[in-house]
Amino acid sequence: MTSEGLFAGTSAFYARFRPGYPKAFFDDLIHRFSLDGTGRLLDLGCGTGQLTIPLAGHVEQAIGMDPDPDMLTEAAALSEAGNLTWVHGGSADLPGDLGRFRLVTMGRSFHWMDRTRALEALAGMVEDEGGLVIANDGCLALAYTPWRHVVEDVQKRFLGPLPARSGTVREPHEAVLARSRFRDVTRLVHEYERTWTVDQIIGYLYSTSLPLRRLLADRRPAFEQALTDALLATTPDSHFTEPVTLEVLTAHP
Repeated sequence: MTSEGLFAGTSAFYARFRPGYPKAFFDDLIHRFSLDGTGRLLDLGCGTGQLTIPLAGHVEQAIGMDPDPDMLTEAAALSEAGNLTWVHGGSADLPGDLGRFRLVTMGRSFHWMDRTRALEALAGMVEDEGGLVIANDGCLALAYTPWRHVVEDVQKRFLGPLPARSGTVREPHEAVLARSRFRDVTRLVHEYERTWTVDQIIGYLYSTSLPLRRLLADRRPAFEQALTDALLATTPDSHFTEPVTLEVLTAHP
């Protein structure tokens, strides 16, 4: 998931430290959309392929599309599957000449788009028996745990009050979908736990739209040491558990 410019310089961290999705999530999509090795997939705002690559083996052709060319370079390096194509562009470039698809996925990306405009474009690109999948999880976004409060506290100590998070939407995705061709919506929630190490937490922080590495500049080593010390003071075994709620919207014409 990316939006042009917002993730500049983060692609290597995005590829290495952005968490994937659970097996139950993929199993449900494969069953729900009859992904039997036929059909075409478009992963819109694909980032470095966290959705595209696992699903590519279940379709005839998979296309990952993203406005950040560095993300696509990283994605291409992660998979050599012959049925994968990486396309530079975003939702504003649709429909283009991409053709029609059984499934369009948007993982942690729909909120970055002009959602109404994207759905209007996709209306002519999704097969009658196909549909959309919009998947979002918190991914360290909320301070549910004491160690997550520590992360926020150290960031504020080095940066002051953090900038407002961009990409926040007020109107629920379901309401936007209800005005589109994709009115038949099912909501499914996967709840599970994700475990992080200190290095993974720092790497993830460098993968977000907040340009943390640039803002820290030459204070990065001090920030990393302060965060490491503070985290280990709360959880000495260095394994940090995050409760995850993955919300999945599947929408059909």
